Amino acid sequence: MKALPPSERREAKLRVQMIFQNPYASLNPRRKAADIVGEAPRVHGLVGGDLGTFVDEQFRRAGLDPALKHRFPHQFSGGQRQRIGIARALAVQPEFLVCDEAVAALDVSIQAQILNLFMDLRERLNLTYLFISHDLGVVEHISDRVAIMYLGRIVEEAPSEEIFARANHPYTQALLAEVPRIETTKRGFAAIKGELPSPLSPPSGCHFHPRCPHAMPRCRTEAPRLKVVAAGHKSACHLNDAAV
Repeated sequence: MKALPPSERREAKLRVQMIFQNPYASLNPRRKAADIVGEAPRVHGLVGGDLGTFVDEQFRRAGLDPALKHRFPHQFSGGQRQRIGIARALAVQPEFLVCDEAVAALDVSIQAQILNLFMDLRERLNLTYLFISHDLGVVEHISDRVAIMYLGRIVEEAPSEEIFARANHPYTQALLAEVPRIETTKRGFAAIKGELPSPLSPPSGCHFHPRCPHAMPRCRTEAPRLKVVAAGHKSACHLNDAAV
Protein backbone atom coordinates (compact mmCIF):
# COMPACT_ATOMS: atom_id res chain seq x y z
CA MET A 1 0.00 0.00 0.00
CA LYS A 2 1.37 3.38 -1.00
CA ALA A 3 1.97 5.75 1.92
CA LEU A 4 0.18 9.09 1.87
CA PRO A 5 2.30 12.25 1.70
CA PRO A 6 2.62 14.16 5.02
CA SER A 7 0.07 16.82 4.05
CA GLU A 8 -2.59 14.22 3.22
CA ARG A 9 -1.84 12.23 6.39
CA ARG A 10 -2.33 15.41 8.40
CA GLU A 11 -5.65 16.15 6.68
CA ALA A 12 -6.84 12.60 7.27
CA LYS A 13 -6.10 12.88 11.00
CA LEU A 14 -7.95 16.19 11.26
CA ARG A 15 -11.10 14.77 9.67
CA VAL A 16 -11.94 12.96 12.93
CA GLN A 17 -12.19 14.97 16.15
CA MET A 18 -13.27 14.26 19.71
CA ILE A 19 -15.63 15.98 22.14
CA PHE A 20 -15.00 14.76 25.66
CA GLN A 21 -17.38 13.91 28.48
CA ASN A 22 -16.13 16.22 31.20
CA PRO A 23 -15.97 19.90 30.21
CA TYR A 24 -14.32 20.67 33.55
CA ALA A 25 -11.32 18.43 32.83
CA SER A 26 -10.95 18.54 29.04
CA LEU A 27 -9.76 22.16 28.80
CA ASN A 28 -6.29 23.36 29.77
CA PRO A 29 -6.89 25.58 32.84
CA ARG A 30 -3.75 27.63 32.09
CA ARG A 31 -4.77 28.70 28.61
CA LYS A 32 -7.33 31.26 27.54
CA ALA A 33 -10.33 30.12 25.53
CA ALA A 34 -9.05 31.83 22.37
CA ASP A 35 -5.77 29.88 22.58
CA ILE A 36 -7.60 26.60 23.19
CA VAL A 37 -9.76 27.05 20.10
CA GLY A 38 -7.13 28.59 17.85
CA GLU A 39 -4.09 26.41 18.59
CA ALA A 40 -4.75 23.46 16.26
CA PRO A 41 -5.77 25.57 13.21
CA ARG A 42 -2.67 27.72 13.71
CA VAL A 43 -0.31 24.74 14.06
CA HIS A 44 -1.74 22.99 11.00
CA GLY A 45 -1.79 26.10 8.84
CA LEU A 46 -5.54 26.23 8.38
CA VAL A 47 -5.92 29.95 9.01
CA GLY A 48 -5.32 32.09 5.97
CA GLY A 49 -6.04 35.47 7.54
CA ASP A 50 -6.23 36.93 11.01
CA LEU A 51 -6.33 34.26 13.73
CA GLY A 52 -8.40 36.45 16.03
CA THR A 53 -11.14 36.84 13.44
CA PHE A 54 -11.09 33.10 12.79
CA VAL A 55 -11.48 32.33 16.50
CA ASP A 56 -14.37 34.81 16.73
CA GLU A 57 -16.15 32.89 13.97
CA GLN A 58 -15.66 29.60 15.80
CA PHE A 59 -17.07 31.10 18.99
CA ARG A 60 -20.18 32.41 17.22
CA ARG A 61 -20.76 29.07 15.51
CA ALA A 62 -20.69 27.31 18.89
CA GLY A 63 -23.11 29.85 20.39
CA LEU A 64 -20.53 31.81 22.40
CA ASP A 65 -19.90 35.55 22.58
CA PRO A 66 -16.42 36.29 21.11
CA ALA A 67 -16.01 38.96 23.78
CA LEU A 68 -15.43 36.08 26.24
CA LYS A 69 -12.51 34.56 24.35
CA HIS A 70 -9.82 36.02 26.63
CA ARG A 71 -11.22 34.33 29.72
CA PHE A 72 -9.80 31.18 31.31
CA PRO A 73 -11.85 27.96 31.55
CA HIS A 74 -12.68 28.42 35.26
CA GLN A 75 -14.53 31.62 34.34
CA PHE A 76 -17.11 29.73 32.25
CA SER A 77 -20.09 27.61 33.20
CA GLY A 78 -20.22 23.90 32.36
CA GLY A 79 -22.35 24.49 29.28
CA GLN A 80 -20.05 27.25 28.05
CA ARG A 81 -17.02 25.02 28.55
CA GLN A 82 -18.62 22.29 26.49
CA ARG A 83 -19.30 24.83 23.75
CA ILE A 84 -15.59 25.73 23.84
CA GLY A 85 -14.81 22.02 23.40
CA ILE A 86 -17.16 21.92 20.42
CA ALA A 87 -15.60 25.05 18.93
CA ARG A 88 -12.12 23.54 19.38
CA ALA A 89 -13.16 20.33 17.59
CA LEU A 90 -14.85 22.16 14.71
CA ALA A 91 -12.01 24.63 14.23
CA VAL A 92 -10.02 22.12 12.14
CA GLN A 93 -13.00 21.47 9.81
CA PRO A 94 -13.62 17.79 10.63
CA GLU A 95 -16.07 15.48 8.91
CA PHE A 96 -16.58 13.05 11.80
CA LEU A 97 -17.04 13.83 15.51
CA VAL A 98 -16.72 11.29 18.31
CA CYS A 99 -18.91 12.54 21.16
CA ASP A 100 -18.09 10.58 24.33
CA GLU A 101 -20.96 11.18 26.79
CA ALA A 102 -20.79 14.79 25.61
CA VAL A 103 -23.75 15.98 27.70
CA ALA A 104 -23.61 13.58 30.67
CA ALA A 105 -21.90 16.07 33.01
CA LEU A 106 -24.36 18.90 32.29
CA ASP A 107 -27.65 19.92 33.88
CA VAL A 108 -30.74 18.77 31.99
CA SER A 109 -31.65 22.27 30.75
CA ILE A 110 -28.09 22.79 29.49
CA GLN A 111 -28.12 19.33 27.92
CA ALA A 112 -31.05 20.38 25.75
CA GLN A 113 -29.19 23.46 24.54
CA ILE A 114 -26.05 21.48 23.66
CA LEU A 115 -28.08 18.76 21.91
CA ASN A 116 -29.89 21.36 19.85
CA LEU A 117 -26.50 22.85 18.94
CA PHE A 118 -25.25 19.40 17.88
CA MET A 119 -28.26 18.89 15.64
CA ASP A 120 -27.99 22.35 14.11
CA LEU A 121 -24.27 21.93 13.37
CA ARG A 122 -24.87 18.49 11.86
CA GLU A 123 -27.21 20.00 9.30
CA ARG A 124 -25.17 23.13 8.60
CA LEU A 125 -21.78 21.42 8.29
CA ASN A 126 -22.86 17.98 7.02
CA LEU A 127 -21.22 16.27 10.00
CA THR A 128 -21.32 12.64 11.06
CA TYR A 129 -21.45 11.86 14.79
CA LEU A 130 -20.49 8.77 16.74
CA PHE A 131 -22.50 9.63 19.85
CA ILE A 132 -21.67 7.46 22.88
CA SER A 133 -24.20 7.67 25.70
CA HIS A 134 -25.94 5.73 28.49
CA ASP A 135 -28.93 8.09 28.30
CA LEU A 136 -31.42 6.49 25.94
CA GLY A 137 -33.53 9.66 25.90
CA VAL A 138 -30.56 11.51 24.42
CA VAL A 139 -29.85 8.65 22.01
CA GLU A 140 -33.45 8.67 20.76
CA HIS A 141 -33.34 12.43 20.26
CA ILE A 142 -30.12 12.74 18.30
CA SER A 143 -29.39 9.41 16.60
CA ASP A 144 -30.29 8.12 13.15
CA ARG A 145 -28.95 4.62 13.84
CA VAL A 146 -28.28 2.96 17.19
CA ALA A 147 -25.94 0.17 18.26
CA ILE A 148 -26.54 -1.33 21.74
CA MET A 149 -23.45 -2.78 23.44
CA TYR A 150 -23.09 -5.10 26.43
CA LEU A 151 -19.63 -5.88 27.86
CA GLY A 152 -17.89 -4.81 24.67
CA ARG A 153 -20.14 -6.65 22.20
CA ILE A 154 -22.76 -5.12 19.94
CA VAL A 155 -25.96 -7.02 20.73
CA GLU A 156 -28.39 -5.05 18.57
CA GLU A 157 -28.18 -2.53 15.74
CA ALA A 158 -30.99 -0.76 13.88
CA PRO A 159 -32.39 2.64 12.88
CA SER A 160 -33.36 4.67 15.92
CA GLU A 161 -37.12 4.43 15.29
CA GLU A 162 -36.89 0.65 14.91
CA ILE A 163 -34.91 0.18 18.14
CA PHE A 164 -37.36 2.19 20.23
CA ALA A 165 -40.47 0.70 18.62
CA ARG A 166 -39.45 -2.95 18.18
CA ALA A 167 -36.43 -3.80 20.33
CA ASN A 168 -35.40 -7.42 19.76
CA HIS A 169 -32.61 -8.28 22.19
CA PRO A 170 -33.57 -8.96 25.84
CA TYR A 171 -30.94 -6.48 27.04
CA THR A 172 -32.27 -3.71 24.80
CA GLN A 173 -35.81 -4.49 25.94
CA ALA A 174 -34.73 -4.27 29.58
CA LEU A 175 -32.98 -0.94 29.01
CA LEU A 176 -36.01 0.58 27.32
CA ALA A 177 -38.33 -0.70 30.06
CA GLU A 178 -36.30 1.31 32.60
CA VAL A 179 -36.37 4.63 30.72
CA PRO A 180 -38.29 7.19 32.84
CA ARG A 181 -41.58 8.18 31.21
CA ILE A 182 -44.09 10.89 32.10
CA GLU A 183 -47.31 8.97 32.53
CA THR A 184 -50.56 9.49 34.42
CA THR A 185 -50.71 5.88 35.62
CA LYS A 186 -48.31 4.05 37.87
CA ARG A 187 -46.18 1.26 36.49
CA GLY A 188 -43.91 -1.27 38.05
CA PHE A 189 -40.14 -0.95 37.90
CA ALA A 190 -38.01 -4.07 37.62
CA ALA A 191 -34.25 -3.63 37.41
CA ILE A 192 -32.13 -6.04 35.41
CA LYS A 193 -31.37 -8.89 37.77
CA GLY A 194 -27.88 -9.95 38.78
CA GLU A 195 -24.56 -8.16 39.03
CA LEU A 196 -22.72 -6.72 36.06
CA PRO A 197 -19.80 -9.08 35.30
CA SER A 198 -16.26 -7.79 34.95
CA PRO A 199 -15.41 -6.75 31.37
CA LEU A 200 -11.95 -8.25 32.00
CA SER A 201 -13.47 -11.68 32.59
CA PRO A 202 -16.87 -11.80 30.89
CA PRO A 203 -19.11 -14.89 31.01
CA SER A 204 -18.72 -17.52 28.33
CA GLY A 205 -21.16 -17.79 25.48
CA CYS A 206 -23.60 -14.89 25.45
CA HIS A 207 -22.24 -12.30 27.86
CA PHE A 208 -25.77 -11.43 28.96
CA HIS A 209 -26.93 -14.95 29.81
CA PRO A 210 -26.37 -14.77 33.63
CA ARG A 211 -28.88 -11.87 33.77
CA CYS A 212 -31.22 -12.85 30.94
CA PRO A 213 -34.69 -14.19 31.86
CA HIS A 214 -34.78 -16.17 28.59
CA ALA A 215 -31.35 -17.86 28.89
CA MET A 216 -31.06 -21.40 27.48
CA PRO A 217 -28.26 -23.95 27.91
CA ARG A 218 -26.95 -22.94 24.49
CA CYS A 219 -26.49 -19.36 25.70
CA ARG A 220 -23.90 -20.47 28.27
CA THR A 221 -21.56 -21.98 25.70
CA GLU A 222 -22.17 -20.34 22.31
CA ALA A 223 -21.87 -16.64 21.58
CA PRO A 224 -24.72 -15.53 19.30
CA ARG A 225 -23.88 -13.73 16.07
CA LEU A 226 -25.50 -10.57 14.77
CA LYS A 227 -28.23 -11.67 12.37
CA VAL A 228 -30.77 -9.76 10.34
CA VAL A 229 -34.18 -9.88 12.05
CA ALA A 230 -35.84 -7.15 9.95
CA ALA A 231 -34.88 -4.70 7.22
CA GLY A 232 -31.80 -2.86 8.50
CA HIS A 233 -32.20 -4.47 11.94
CA LYS A 234 -29.64 -6.89 13.40
CA SER A 235 -29.67 -8.67 16.75
CA ALA A 236 -27.39 -11.19 18.47
CA CYS A 237 -29.71 -13.55 20.35
CA HIS A 238 -30.34 -17.30 20.13
CA LEU A 239 -34.06 -16.65 20.61
CA ASN A 240 -34.16 -15.52 16.98
CA ASP A 241 -32.98 -18.98 15.91
CA ALA A 242 -35.64 -20.65 18.06
CA ALA A 243 -38.31 -18.49 16.43
CA VAL A 244 -37.43 -19.67 12.91
